[in-house]
Amino acid sequence: MQPLAERMRPKSLDGFINQKHLVGENSPIRIMLKSGHIASMLFWGPPGTGKTTLAQMIAELSKRSFYELSAISSGVKEVREIIDKAKNKNLFSGGQSPILFIDEIHRFNKSQQDSLLGAVEKGWITLIGATTENPSFEVVPALLSRCQVYTLKHLEKTDLEELLHRAIKEDDILNQKEITIQETDALIRYSGGDARKLLNGLELVVNSISDEKVTITNELVTQSIQQNLSRYDKSGEMHYDIISAFIKSIRGSDPNAAVYWLARMLEGGEDLKFIARRLLISASEDIGNANPTALVIANNCFQAVTTIGYPESRIILSQCAVYLANSPKSNSTYEAINKAQQIVRQTGDLSVPLHLRNAPTKLMQDLDYGKDYKYAHSYQDSFAEQEFLPDGISGTTFYEPGMNPREQTDKTNLSKKWKGKYGY
Repeated sequence: MQPLAERMRPKSLDGFINQKHLVGENSPIRIMLKSGHIASMLFWGPPGTGKTTLAQMIAELSKRSFYELSAISSGVKEVREIIDKAKNKNLFSGGQSPILFIDEIHRFNKSQQDSLLGAVEKGWITLIGATTENPSFEVVPALLSRCQVYTLKHLEKTDLEELLHRAIKEDDILNQKEITIQETDALIRYSGGDARKLLNGLELVVNSISDEKVTITNELVTQSIQQNLSRYDKSGEMHYDIISAFIKSIRGSDPNAAVYWLARMLEGGEDLKFIARRLLISASEDIGNANPTALVIANNCFQAVTTIGYPESRIILSQCAVYLANSPKSNSTYEAINKAQQIVRQTGDLSVPLHLRNAPTKLMQDLDYGKDYKYAHSYQDSFAEQEFLPDGISGTTFYEPGMNPREQTDKTNLSKKWKGKYGY
C-alpha cells in the first residue's frame, strides 16, 4: 500500500497547497503549459513543498515522457543512459523532448552537472531539477544559465492544517475511520513544515490506534511518533538537534563529543556540505582571531569535501572538527559585527567624515573631500592617529579582544596606538 503522502499527491494544479505564485492563474507554470513550450527549470524550496509533484504534473499535462533520478544514488552513467534514450526520436511525443527530473540536484558534483549541459543545450531533454539549497551556490553557472529558477515557499501552519483536514476527508483509507483532529501543534512540529512528513506522521498516529474512532491530540502524536521515530532524520527536528550538539561540542572544546555527533550525522546520511558549512561558520564565530588558521582549515575542508565526496571525506570532516575543538576560542569578531549593526540600525546613515571621502573630481576637492586625510604609510609604523568613525559615535568600541594570547597581543598593540581611545 502506498504511504498517505503518495496517495494525497494533488491531481491538478488547483490542488496544490500554497505555491499560487507558480501554479495560480496567470502564473509562470500555467503560462508555460498553455504555450506548450516547457523550459528547463530548477525548483528551489524546503523539503515537502511539492517540487517532485510539480515536475510530475508538468510532464503529465504536457504529455511528455518522464524520467526521474535522485542525485543521491545516481551518477554520470545513469544520466547518459537517459540522454541516449532521449536522442531516440521514437521516445518523443509529437517531437517534444522528454523531461528528466533530478531530485536533490545540488548533490551532483561539477562533472556530473556538466554531463547534462549538451543534452539541455541541444534540446534532447528538458531538465527539471529540485534542490533545497540555493542554486546560485550549488549549480554550476553554465547549467544555471540554461534553466529558469522557481522558488517554492515554505508551508505555513494554516497550509499544513488544511492538508490534514483534506487527507481525513478525501483519503479512501483514512476515511474508513472516524478521525477527529483536536490538536495539531505536535504533528506540525514533527513535520518541520514538510507536507510529506506531516501526512506520513498522521498515518502513523492513526494506525497506532486500533479503535474505529481516533481523536488526534498532541499527547497521542508525541507518544506514537517517539515510539516509531528513526534514530536520525536529516530533514526533521533531530537534524537540528544533532548539528546543534555538534557545534556546541566544538565550542566547548570537546573533540570526543564532536567526533561522536559527527559520526551520528554521517551514519544518518547527512549532507556532507551542510556539515562542512557549519564548521566554516564555527571557525569564524567561535574561534575567530584566537586562531585565524581555523577558518583556513575549515574552508579547505569544505572545498575538499565538495571535491572528494563520501566515504573519504569523513576523515577530512573529522580532522577539521577535532582541530576546531582543540583551538582557543573567541567570539569577539562575532560580537563586534553584532554591535556595529545594532548601532547602524539605531543611528541610520551617518555622514562619512570629509577627510575620509573620495575626491575624484575638482568640485569634490573644492568641497574639502579628502582634505587633511593622513596616509598611514607615510608615518612611522604606518600609523597616524585620526578619526575614522562618523560624528556622534566617535570612540564607540565594537571590537573587544578576547582573553586569549593572540588577541591579547592585538590589545597591547591597539593600546599603544590609540592610547586609551576605544577603551584599549
